[in-house]
Amino acid sequence: MSTLYIVATPIGNLSDFSPRAVNILNSVDQIACEDTRTSSVLLQHYQIEKPTFSFHQHNEHHKVKHLINLLNGGSSVAIISDAGMPGISDPGFLATRAAHQQGHTVSAIPGPDAATTALAASGLPSDRYIYEGFLPPKKGRETRIRQIADADLTSVIYVSPHKLVRFLERLSTFAEPDRFVCVARELTKKFEEIQRGSLDSLTKEWQHRDAVKGEIVVIVAGKTYSE
Repeated sequence: MSTLYIVATPIGNLSDFSPRAVNILNSVDQIACEDTRTSSVLLQHYQIEKPTFSFHQHNEHHKVKHLINLLNGGSSVAIISDAGMPGISDPGFLATRAAHQQGHTVSAIPGPDAATTALAASGLPSDRYIYEGFLPPKKGRETRIRQIADADLTSVIYVSPHKLVRFLERLSTFAEPDRFVCVARELTKKFEEIQRGSLDSLTKEWQHRDAVKGEIVVIVAGKTYSE
């Protein structure tokens, strides 16, 4: 049987890529990339020269068959996303499941991910938490925001920059204004920003920004948390 490697990639700073991850990518036969153009920057930086093919949310169902055919043929394959751990709000789940079903070995190579990085930096309870990932764009979004507002545990949410203010405003309609919140933006990058405070104060802060850019993680404390 062959091996499918699930390889975490840096969420910003290329120096966060582990030596083991570099060795694995140098050893496999092919690399499945969420975006081959984005991954080429990382691969060139570490002088990794392996055949690549695209494997993203729009072609994942189709490309799983191709990936499994490679494994069945004796090739080893690694999956990498644009940033973070494949399968965690990124393509990878379907391929990992299929590899297990076919009896192949699956090995995850750990590394940075935005959710736990933001959670660790937030100073909010992390012994138990709810990972929400990206909320649905329309149907079910309101329900999920209500659930976050009503949760006793810390919630971790990925938010697109153009939706940040709208999310905070909507959360404000269900959660108390003094609820602790952390907004983590551009983690590990040059313009990294970690803001922590009340929901009311952070909502007002971001409402007055001229523009919101970059990758964002919002950490919301549970409703019973206080300092």
